[in-house]
Amino acid sequence: MEKQLTTPEIRNWQNRQEWFFNRDHTDTYELWYEGRYKRAEVWQKKVMEQLVSGDPRVKTLLEFGCGTTRFTRWWHQIGIEATGGDISPFMLGQALHLFKGDLVLADSHYMPFKNHTFDALAFITTFEYYKNPVQVIREAARVGKYGIAMGMMNRNTPKFFRRRIQQAFGKNPFYVTATFYTPATLTKIIQEALVGRDYSIQWTCTGLPKWFPVQQWHVPYGDFFGLYIKFNNVA
Repeated sequence: MEKQLTTPEIRNWQNRQEWFFNRDHTDTYELWYEGRYKRAEVWQKKVMEQLVSGDPRVKTLLEFGCGTTRFTRWWHQIGIEATGGDISPFMLGQALHLFKGDLVLADSHYMPFKNHTFDALAFITTFEYYKNPVQVIREAARVGKYGIAMGMMNRNTPKFFRRRIQQAFGKNPFYVTATFYTPATLTKIIQEALVGRDYSIQWTCTGLPKWFPVQQWHVPYGDFFGLYIKFNNVA
């Protein structure tokens, strides 16, 4: 009898089924970026680079929800020493072959690092899946000394309604458990999590149609927004 490396239960996390615990989806994750998502990725990286490079203190970074390390590899390309963390063994199984840096299998609600281990934390299209976002932000603020970078799927986009319709007909498993935020709603979560901390927030949106006159703006509409929490007066 063939020995199984995983059990059926591993498809569940936070007491619910998640697509990133299902190899039917994780094995083709990289192909998604090389196909129809390529243009979106280019603009997402531009946005995130602008936000993080605005804080010159950031030299090291931990990206949680790193997946196959699509963005983790890119942080290195722009001069930031990055480490990847993810809860999915299937994602990290691919990451081992694609990324030369350090990786950790862990839950971002309980980060296995000492205080201020990294200059910053990053979450790229993964924060939407956390059941306790306040706890995750507090953990990120504990482990990251100077800031937290977030790349988010925006609720303020026509694609939000398309995704929900697809889900209703069982055609889109990727966003069933996702919570979509706007810059304003995410800011409220941040304020709850970081009571008493001295910080500032910057954000910008992208993911606009090709025909639109601009591809990035400080208006809370678009498929994607980047947000950076900068901690002030850090010794």
